[in-house]
Amino acid sequence: MDLLLLVGSGAVGKMTVGQELMKITDFRLFHNHMMIEPVIEIFGKYEGAVVNKLREDIFDAFMKTNYSGMIFTYMWAFDLQSDWDYIKALTAKFEASGGRVYCVELVADQAVRIERNKTENRLRNKASKRDLVISQDRMIREETKYRLVSKDGEIPFENYMKIDNTNLEPSEVARMIKERFHLPDVSRTEMMNRIKLEEVREDELPQMHEMQIASFMPLYEKYHDEGSPAIESIDRIRGRAARPNRKYYFIVKDGARVGAINVGHNDPEEKKVSFISPLFILPKYQNRGIGYIAIQKVFELYPEVEVWKLDTILQEPANCHLYEKCGFVRVGEEKPINDHMTLIDYELRK
Repeated sequence: MDLLLLVGSGAVGKMTVGQELMKITDFRLFHNHMMIEPVIEIFGKYEGAVVNKLREDIFDAFMKTNYSGMIFTYMWAFDLQSDWDYIKALTAKFEASGGRVYCVELVADQAVRIERNKTENRLRNKASKRDLVISQDRMIREETKYRLVSKDGEIPFENYMKIDNTNLEPSEVARMIKERFHLPDVSRTEMMNRIKLEEVREDELPQMHEMQIASFMPLYEKYHDEGSPAIESIDRIRGRAARPNRKYYFIVKDGARVGAINVGHNDPEEKKVSFISPLFILPKYQNRGIGYIAIQKVFELYPEVEVWKLDTILQEPANCHLYEKCGFVRVGEEKPINDHMTLIDYELRK
């Protein structure tokens, strides 16, 4: 299990950069205040021993997961031996598991950090910072009392970089870190955790119908296929949904409905051959790997199915790539629909 330390002065942007980095890597964010805020809320004050114990429990449990690594934010006082001891013990824990340790130090002008101390994201996640007068004065006191910026060559890690993010967006900093250390992309495990299938109720079919139109309309305008789901009536959808051997599912990512999928059997008695038709993702969520995960979720829901079938548009290489990535292979003959569009069949046999 790898560990990426994000260190720096107060309000330098450690948590925000960590949030952006979590979006593009297979690392999860554990920012410092995730333990600090609950302890303050419960005890009425900061209790360092309790915070450290809770952190250790999180580290130990997380190291048993399938994620590639953890992002941990920390304000490191380089003139405090206790902070050096803590970092040494923490990194040794991850290295003992065979993991690598990366360290990124963020620095920014104080005037910029004072403004960042007021941002909505910071105040939403850190209740102890919401009294802006106190939190600003505390931030200034901390950096006059402690040395919070390292000296050249002081940080001992092989995988280390210092970034002045005074004028950089958090997403740009995250991209720099990912590219510098060649961090892994978001994994299937992460996406499987974030995406769910929820059966569509009868009263929800109109909403799903609107989503289907929005998703398929660009293809309809391109090919003018009279069999396009973009012009399918709500009555036809209701008829399909009413069949006992067919089901619609919303594709839900992080709590938002981003598409839908219909699966089932043409023959109510047939349980080993099933169809996927249609599958769609709303345009603003496309090209994020959601369709691939939705298909994997369907496979899990129907383990008894031995043959999966679907068709797609030959002239849409991204669609063909998706199904082939899932293990489908082309079968049968091409079916021209008009001068611009041809349907092809795919099958997956387990």
